[in-house]
Amino acid sequence: MGYHEFWQTYREEVKERFLLMRERLLQIQAEETVESRFREYFQHVAVFLSGLCRLEEEIYKGSRGNAGLGEASADFFLGKGLQELQSENRALYAEVLPENYGTSYGNPAYAVQQLGEGYGKLLCMLYADLRSLIPYVFEGRNYELTIFGELFIEIYNCFEQENFPKENEIQQIIYWFYHDYSEIFTEISVLAQTSPEMDFHVRIIMDSDLSDLRYLYRYGAYISANERKVAEFLNRMSEEDIQAMADTYTEGYRIGFEVTGKDLSKKKFVDLRYPIGFERMMRAAVNNFRNMGLMPVVSRIAETSFSGRGNGTHFVSGTSPNRQYEYDHKSDKAVYFDKAFVERRLEGLRTAYEGRGEKAALYAGPAVVETFGEDGFLPLTCPFSYQLDDRQQKLDAYAAGQSMEITNEYIKGEERSFTIIAYPIPEIGVDFEEIFARTIEVNTLDYKLYQKMQQKIIDILDEGEFVHVTGKGKNTTDLTVALHKLEQPQKQTNFENCVADVNIPVGEVFTSPLLKGTNGHLHVTEVYLNGMKYRDLELDFVEGMVSRYSCKNFDAEEENLAFLKENLLKHHDTLPLGEFAIGTNTAAYKMGVDYQIQDKLPILIAEKTGPHFAVGDTCYSWSEDTPVFNPDGKEIIARDNEVSICRKEDIRKAYYNCHTDITIPYDELDTITVIRGDGSRTDIIMDGRFAVPGTEILNEPLQ
Repeated sequence: MGYHEFWQTYREEVKERFLLMRERLLQIQAEETVESRFREYFQHVAVFLSGLCRLEEEIYKGSRGNAGLGEASADFFLGKGLQELQSENRALYAEVLPENYGTSYGNPAYAVQQLGEGYGKLLCMLYADLRSLIPYVFEGRNYELTIFGELFIEIYNCFEQENFPKENEIQQIIYWFYHDYSEIFTEISVLAQTSPEMDFHVRIIMDSDLSDLRYLYRYGAYISANERKVAEFLNRMSEEDIQAMADTYTEGYRIGFEVTGKDLSKKKFVDLRYPIGFERMMRAAVNNFRNMGLMPVVSRIAETSFSGRGNGTHFVSGTSPNRQYEYDHKSDKAVYFDKAFVERRLEGLRTAYEGRGEKAALYAGPAVVETFGEDGFLPLTCPFSYQLDDRQQKLDAYAAGQSMEITNEYIKGEERSFTIIAYPIPEIGVDFEEIFARTIEVNTLDYKLYQKMQQKIIDILDEGEFVHVTGKGKNTTDLTVALHKLEQPQKQTNFENCVADVNIPVGEVFTSPLLKGTNGHLHVTEVYLNGMKYRDLELDFVEGMVSRYSCKNFDAEEENLAFLKENLLKHHDTLPLGEFAIGTNTAAYKMGVDYQIQDKLPILIAEKTGPHFAVGDTCYSWSEDTPVFNPDGKEIIARDNEVSICRKEDIRKAYYNCHTDITIPYDELDTITVIRGDGSRTDIIMDGRFAVPGTEILNEPLQ
């Protein structure tokens, strides 16, 4: 089914249902037909949904805008002042802001207090999914607004009955809703990857008057001071500086195809992922991509329990109104997540790709802009939040693996690429503008210079059978990493010389180590991974697999283990060491020290500021058979390990579908030593400083 045909079909399907749903919501607000302790909840939610319906109609007055089929009314935004739009935006999200969250039905603890544990958890989960629809209202996606509104009304009707509903009855209604609509939700997500016509976000980038900050409120996302101040700051930059930022970003994408021998000319769609406020840079980037023959697509999805909430996979992102709220609801799918649901969703994914197979093959991969600078988030555990049980955790890992396998059939890993770059946001502090300028410098370092220095390091690493890494001070790291054997050293290498193509900025050499022979202890006193803080993170490895893990985030060891199992191991019992790397970007490290923002640097930059170790899949997952060469012409042969090679026999045993980098900062690092087969040793780093002749310049920022 084509894009326009798809949306026309579903728009017509709910045309009458939307009106009936809206009328019923108005009635609920005045009724007293449910038990008093539930009445406030249902009336509160009915008021919220009615407000969304009214807002959608006001925005698309005279033009139904299902995801690009119509145009929002210019009067809605241009007829209001900036302060009015800001006030309305805050009102949409006010209930879950930290200062109000204690008495919100979106807070599981409050919902349980008011409604009882069983009903409270279910109705809180429902409300969180309904709140996720706010951005869809601004896109004119009244299809989703209709069906979720009908779900709410169906549950309300149960509480009106003479026989009070059992908790299981409510759970089953939610279960069958997601079971029945999973195919449509999945088809929409595939459609977004392959339909430039689904251009809601691209039109904001390309058609808005970016000097008028009212454009920010067209997204429907929560707009904080970060988004406003970034947009203001970029508006003050010269056209040359903006173009230079865009060029770094898009050239990294192009070079990513070039250095891996992939044919970019076969592709037509580039997946834009960016933070709100960066539209001026993105406009220049869209023009660059179009000159490459690439049309922009944006895989925007609402963060319902179905698609994932608070998991760091935003496509068009703004500052979260409340990260604790997202954390409390990250596992809400536990309500309906079972084998039958997973199999239906996987079947829907395959069907969706089969229907758009030719288009899917044109998808080139994501081009990502990230931000950093938010205050660190140390989550609190809510006893009333849903958690995946052991069976569901294993099922979740299975579903992720199968989804990736299906996706790779239609968007082949050996044919796609990506790029990723990061910039600070104003929340980083009063030195924001200086840090932004320093970040641009870090992102545009002379890669030729680093290429030469990194090659000197690689030449020594390639002489070794093992690399031994030790920490100093409070850092107790003592880890030995096993390297692949080079059969033809004159033509082969273990380490990739990373020179700022897909992973900007420049500054690392990395490998996929052998698991057998990789043993020891990894420790970082404090690290932020995916926006969450880890205190005294420790991992033990036996034959390359995690054998023990711990941290000190919580007083109770049980909480620490559960936190790590969910957020670091991604519900797996163990993970392999998928990558070992040595970061060389001491300029980035110095930036962190100078401005005391080491704890706020994103993984993208932090991984270049010391040795890092990734647990999960290798850097070459799903494209191990594609030859990769360094600038010196040597082929990087360390693209597999003993787990990933299982794809030859059973692909389900080869991938964990996660990859998390853990960096030891230079000030916690003692030595990185190459150990040769004859027992001789050479230090790459000694006492936290580079010891390879020809790399002395890397130590200057460390003085």
